[in-house]
Amino acid sequence: MKNAIIVSLIALGFAGFSFTKEQPGGTALKASMARGKKVYEEVCMACHQPDALGVPRMNPPLVKTKWILGDKKQLITIVLKGLKGGEIEIDGDRYDNPMPPQEDNLTDTQIADVLTYVRNSFGNKASMVTTAEVKARRKVGK
Repeated sequence: MKNAIIVSLIALGFAGFSFTKEQPGGTALKASMARGKKVYEEVCMACHQPDALGVPRMNPPLVKTKWILGDKKQLITIVLKGLKGGEIEIDGDRYDNPMPPQEDNLTDTQIADVLTYVRNSFGNKASMVTTAEVKARRKVGK
């Protein structure tokens, strides 16, 4: 009888663990988003605005555009290397302000976090950007 109770308790413990175990990326996504929000507020918000809608013809929006939701490698490279004015066109509008490179200002983790935040905020929904992806792009650029 004692063994049956122990086995039952162990089985319940495993069952409870399997039901409470978070989906992959859940905790990691939340942590990255929280860190990324801070980076956005400190580094990006002045140009791209609190609502990420940018400034017409100056700083591009970060809301539901191919630049944000598309190729992560391109997006990472833009943050690392910056852009000259006039290199971005969205819905027929060109944006003329240059974007300064952040490769010397932000760590790989900070870039991954801020891009994950932007790709999953302001109505956007896209996969996380990882530190490894940023590190790989940084190596390509050297």
